[in-house]
Amino acid sequence: QVQLVESGGGLVQPGGSLTLSCAASGSISSIDRMGWYRQAPGKERELVAYITRGGSRNYAESVKGRFTIARDNAMNNVYLQMNSLKSEDTAIYYCNAYSGVVPMDYWGKGTLVTVSS
Repeated sequence: QVQLVESGGGLVQPGGSLTLSCAASGSISSIDRMGWYRQAPGKERELVAYITRGGSRNYAESVKGRFTIARDNAMNNVYLQMNSLKSEDTAIYYCNAYSGVVPMDYWGKGTLVTVSS
């Protein structure tokens, strides 16, 4: 089992920046990939970015060049640096960990990001 706890959400003005953090605990050695998803009101949950244990990164087209995902070496923590935020980035952001051993997806409870003036 893997437990995920997000932090860092809040209210930010358009054009501003915010950094989200996710702390993982439990069977961390089983994690192959960690990432961030988001769900805006009335929309389906979508991938924002992920990073593999080997360091490969993948981003949604809508955030490329604005968001950066990073992790520590032990995969205990993953971060999402969000710059040049837009109103359409408003959503609940969920931390995700994927284990190919089971396979299994693990989810945090989410943190709300609101981009508004």
